[in-house]
Amino acid sequence: MAWLLYLVPTAKKSELDQALADDQVSRQSQKVRDAAATGGPAGELYVLLEGTESALARADSLLAAIGKKPPHDEAETLYRRFKDEDEAAAAGMGLFFTEE
Repeated sequence: MAWLLYLVPTAKKSELDQALADDQVSRQSQKVRDAAATGGPAGELYVLLEGTESALARADSLLAAIGKKPPHDEAETLYRRFKDEDEAAAAGMGLFFTEE
């Protein structure tokens, strides 16, 4: 699955919400995280989108007006960290719901 990562200032949260509510973009997997909570810059949000190439192209055009893409190596590292966190959380929930 294709993905896209942006760094958007917290001050532009309402514009971000509008971009993420776009008909095509809203159907994709979206994760918005406080950048400072993951070691990034304060006052910024990481926006991770996963989905189809056409929807991500649309998201790219919308998000470029309000944020910026991190450098490729940094984006790859952040993407892997976010995926690892999601997998760890899913594994933890599995332990919560198992019967003994």
